[in-house]
Amino acid sequence: MAERATVRWLVRLTPVAGRTVDDLLKVPLSLDVWEREADAVVAAASEQTIAELERRRIAGVERLRTIADLESGAPSSDHLDGQSEGP
Repeated sequence: MAERATVRWLVRLTPVAGRTVDDLLKVPLSLDVWEREADAVVAAASEQTIAELERRRIAGVERLRTIADLESGAPSSDHLDGQSEGP
């Protein structure tokens, strides 16, 4: 049986009310954490992991861009640091 391609996303995860970033980091799901912020985590995650986070209402999920886009160097209208690129 052929394996389906899995889309991986760079996401910003924000804990739901009553939860903390530490709580997010303790969840036994496959997250590749890139950055820990005071009120959020930036991580790479598969569609399946994102769906589980949403289903369990563990965190708000903001999809920033796909990992494939990042690796290809595709331009993005949004920048992670909130600053525009260039002069």
